[in-house]
Amino acid sequence: MISNAKKKILKGMTLDELKEYFISIGESKFRGEQLFNWIYNHISFDFSEMQNFPKDLRNRLNESTILKTLELATVQYSPSTGTKKFLYSTTDNKKIESVLIPEDDRNTLCISTQVGCPLDCKFCATGLMGYKRNLNSGEIVDQYLLTAKEIDKKSITNIVYMGMGEPLLNFDNTVKSVEIFTHELTKGLSRKRITISTAGIPHKIKELSELGLRVKLALSLHSCFEETRSKIMPINNKYPLKENIEALKYYTKKTKTRVTFEYTMLKDINDRSEDIKAITKLCSQLPSKINVIPFNSIKHMKPNGISAELEPTSYNRILEFVEKLRNNNITVMVRETQGDDIAAACGQLAIKTN
Repeated sequence: MISNAKKKILKGMTLDELKEYFISIGESKFRGEQLFNWIYNHISFDFSEMQNFPKDLRNRLNESTILKTLELATVQYSPSTGTKKFLYSTTDNKKIESVLIPEDDRNTLCISTQVGCPLDCKFCATGLMGYKRNLNSGEIVDQYLLTAKEIDKKSITNIVYMGMGEPLLNFDNTVKSVEIFTHELTKGLSRKRITISTAGIPHKIKELSELGLRVKLALSLHSCFEETRSKIMPINNKYPLKENIEALKYYTKKTKTRVTFEYTMLKDINDRSEDIKAITKLCSQLPSKINVIPFNSIKHMKPNGISAELEPTSYNRILEFVEKLRNNNITVMVRETQGDDIAAACGQLAIKTN
């Protein structure tokens, strides 16, 4: 019996990688396409279901490989919004969360790319739990597959890389998962229905633009002023907003897409008149829209320092802020808070640890 630590992880492999794997074990490469179809289209986690494989091959694969990288631990349901939060365990007993968000015209799955996050954004609970490791491509993909198995694949219409972690700091595995989701054999999701959200890693934004994936890109903006942004997002000290804006201009020209700016409203920090002027100026420089997000409490993580001092902008001020932006011909969406009663709203994902 081969230990799990030594078994080959097949989940997360691209079609070409699966073909190469079967060639390496003395099998025909068409087996790779068959397995790709079973894993990502039929959402199979059991070799015994794959009756177009010879029994001896199924036995060999079962003995030497792994098809399932995560186990579903718990599901929490918000009766007020219908939001579902899925807690998954990895094979090394790490915990991650994914969230299914129902809306009028779509069901969006928010997935994670890291266990925790190294960026320490002051308004985000994930940063308060620290960083453990990157997820492999199989663990990223399995969040979608296991959720789809749980609720029905056709119910998930959109994927956003906005869960735990910074996707562009786990670049290769994030890209590989996108390639799998959008491959024609998976009969899955359109590139137009996948969004990668980043706090801003400019050289990786440019690298992403060169790959031809043309997925939607969102930047966690939260302030147009370098000093303020550095205060609430320490990553800005290493990768200033100015560098990220130049990278985004390159991305929009290369991919012919527009970027989304995520903007969490923080009382007396980024909800002032000068912020409206700065956003208006920024949006005039490249094809873009703004997602305005009410600040969701992170008190469940018992924060200290700046994180403990943050307060949400009042609802009336948010409406006024949005109206003035729209009067300046800015496309603005207001993201309604969903799932805050189960700590599943934007910025609330985190695993409490001792």
